[in-house]
Amino acid sequence: MLEEAAVTCPYCGETITVLVDCSAGPQRYVEDCFVCCQPIELIVDVDSEGGLAGIDARPEND
Repeated sequence: MLEEAAVTCPYCGETITVLVDCSAGPQRYVEDCFVCCQPIELIVDVDSEGGLAGIDARPEND
């Protein structure tokens, strides 16, 4: 189950849209910002029904 989520890049401040695979459960991964190309660590939380409960974007080396 893929869901779109909007996050704010911690480097350039732009809002970007990412696709999250909620079927993989809670996860952490790095994706580059589509605007400034900096690496963003995405922390994904999935609820008990398998939907997106929340997403946090942080600088990769924070």
